[in-house]
Amino acid sequence: MKSPMVHRIAFSACRHACSILPLVAALLAPAVAFAQAPEPAPHPPEVLLNLPRDLSPLGMFLAADIVVKVVMLGLVCASVLAWTIWFAKTIELITARRRLHAITAVLSSASSLADCIAQLPERDGAAGALIRAAENELRLSVGVADTSGVKERIASRLERIEAAAGRAMTRSTGILATIGATAPFVGLFGTVWGIMNSFIGISKSHTTNLAVVAPGIAEALLATALGLVAAIPAVVMYNTFARWIATYRALQADASAEVLRLVSRDLDRSVNRSRKG
Repeated sequence: MKSPMVHRIAFSACRHACSILPLVAALLAPAVAFAQAPEPAPHPPEVLLNLPRDLSPLGMFLAADIVVKVVMLGLVCASVLAWTIWFAKTIELITARRRLHAITAVLSSASSLADCIAQLPERDGAAGALIRAAENELRLSVGVADTSGVKERIASRLERIEAAAGRAMTRSTGILATIGATAPFVGLFGTVWGIMNSFIGISKSHTTNLAVVAPGIAEALLATALGLVAAIPAVVMYNTFARWIATYRALQADASAEVLRLVSRDLDRSVNRSRKG
């Protein structure tokens, strides 16, 4: 009696267990798949070795591409050249303006060209060239009765000296204008080249990790920064020199006018003496 009952109970238990097994298997499937999933592959060793550890300006320069290095060196040389022109041209302009102020004061106080020459034994610079030109033309025009022609020839000489002095003073300022106009674009070229290399590195390393992308972009942006460092002071220097040179030309014109007045005064005196005689 007990044996059939036991068999029926065992059969019923086995049937219920078989119906539960698929449910258990479905619940355990994600855990088993997660346990059997392969671990993420580490970064390739060559990528880790190529990552620059020093992100200082010098470190980024040393780790940059050869084209970006050439761009950076060119911009640094342009900046050094601009500052060299600034110091040299500033000293030249200050010295020339002081000399012009001194000679103009002597010219305005002199009663004749001979008196001015006696007060200025050393006639250097553009103002001295004005006095020498007037003196030479007067010597060459001895015996000429037409004083208006002498004045015109002296005025022509003085005008040419003024123009030559202005050209000499503007020498090298064009380099500042060139640096100010082109340096930002040269730096931008280095930036574009560096970012292009960064994207090439991303495609080769098969990763978008910021640690891989950031150093190349930082090196590229350093080129733009150097371009601005070279361009902004160069533009300011050029505009400053343009104002100073305009002032210098005005002083040169004042000195030329003073010389021409002295010559006109001397010629009028000589005409009056000849009439009295």
